Amino acid sequence: MIVRPREREIRTETIRSCIQEHMEGLRRLHRLRAYYDGRHDVLQRNRVSGLPNCRLVNGFPRYIATMASGYLIGSPVEYRAMDRRQEAALEAVRRVYREGRMDSVDAELARDASVWGKGVEVLYADGRARPRAAALDAREAFVVYDDTVAAQPLFGVHVAKRLTPLGETKGAKVMVYTDERILAFETEDPARLRREDLREIQEHYFSGVPMIEYWNNAEEKGDFEGVMSLIDAYDQLQSDRVNDKQQFVDALLVLYGCSLEADERGRSPGQQLREDKAIALPDCDARAEWLCKQLNEADTEVLKNALKDDIHKMSMVPDLTDQQFAGNASGVAMRYKLLGLEQLTKIKERWFREALLTRLHRVAGFLGRQGALRLDPERVELIFTRALPVNELEEAQTVNLLRGLVDDEELRRRVGA
Repeated sequence: MIVRPREREIRTETIRSCIQEHMEGLRRLHRLRAYYDGRHDVLQRNRVSGLPNCRLVNGFPRYIATMASGYLIGSPVEYRAMDRRQEAALEAVRRVYREGRMDSVDAELARDASVWGKGVEVLYADGRARPRAAALDAREAFVVYDDTVAAQPLFGVHVAKRLTPLGETKGAKVMVYTDERILAFETEDPARLRREDLREIQEHYFSGVPMIEYWNNAEEKGDFEGVMSLIDAYDQLQSDRVNDKQQFVDALLVLYGCSLEADERGRSPGQQLREDKAIALPDCDARAEWLCKQLNEADTEVLKNALKDDIHKMSMVPDLTDQQFAGNASGVAMRYKLLGLEQLTKIKERWFREALLTRLHRVAGFLGRQGALRLDPERVELIFTRALPVNELEEAQTVNLLRGLVDDEELRRRVGA
């Protein structure tokens, strides 16, 4: 989190220092995205010339991020008014969310938060003055907060490449979002931003900073960031297994008591062996045998499974391909297996809910300026639904047991009807 004291007017020097501080953390963000995309450190590994150098990459980062974000936001968030008088105002917001495909934006933000530790969103008005939202790359955008215990947002910054009509990069565009205005800069180097680079100032009417960060947790850490060393060890182990197999195939033939020479057709000993699949030894006391590296697959498999189990345990994302996991079909057993992921998701949900509530304040404020009914976002309930497999037989049995004890509306809610 980037923190600065609140000023009467935001100075260009303050913006420049924040950009420089953000750029200091870009190496970490680039590495996290590289792992999500399958570009792991093992791809840079070199071995002695002549030895096989297989570099295998596993998909643990993408699996962990997809499972964690999907479990959180796989089902779209529902918004329910606590007060019936707020229902009409909330329906206007729901319509904006439907038209703007907010559920897709939410899914992208949850994925970004799982990878980078935070997702960044910007609110804007389209050509018909309708509020819309877009997810930004966390490597290009950030929010600056004040130095109070409340940590209120001061302004947001989006640094994007400035492209020519030919698709070439020429400097950068720096958009600064305050609580009332948008400042547009054009510069050759964002780290050296000057006041003279300011090109345009316009109002945004969102009644607050329209850039919002969706944190994954209090430390802004990604879901697989803590197990990257285990992932590296798994990559190296699997790569070395293939390297050993290749070296096993390329075994050496050792001759005792003799040496071989080219035959009458000029073929080398190696060529003779490849073509004839046999060699003739000149002396009855001579012998030949293959020199092979002994492979202990059992020990390697134990180590591989141990690393795999540690990755899932430490990331708190279960392995759904585990046969023991799939064999537990009952609801209680399934929830027990998902206990770690559930605890992780509860933490993610708290931070995601806070950001969604901030968005609701901004959108409601924008619609209020257009004359829509005033909505009190604090009187709106945000409902997250876990994307869990359903045991329909077990649900039906539970409903039958509760029939007569619970009203029909509650029973329908229970089965999701």
